[in-house]
Amino acid sequence: MRALTLSLLLVAAPALAQTEPPAAPPETRNCLQLMQIRSNTVVDGQTIDFRLRDGSVWRNRLPRACPTLGFNQAFSYSTSIPQLCNVDIIRVIVQGNPGIIGASCGLGKFERLPPRPTKAKAGAKG
Repeated sequence: MRALTLSLLLVAAPALAQTEPPAAPPETRNCLQLMQIRSNTVVDGQTIDFRLRDGSVWRNRLPRACPTLGFNQAFSYSTSIPQLCNVDIIRVIVQGNPGIIGASCGLGKFERLPPRPTKAKAGAKG
């Protein structure tokens, strides 16, 4: 039995040594500066991506699904400070019905997405 245990350890040791270290947790923020927000994209009824002027993308996962956000793909917000924060409320804009506001939903924390890999130009060597 002892020899079998030692053999199993010797076989398993290389596989254990090759495991990657756990990924660092993503950078998060409570707020984004309004002047830095270039655009936003509604991913689905619970997720919005905010692209900043520096090219970074910050994902906001709402604590709960926001009714019709994914369908209408548009929202508004109002804030008294020059920041959009995780304590702020967005309001779904109902497409095709001017003046009608849909569900009101709270934002979550902003999580920085990793940069997208850049595509190499055709014919480039390297």
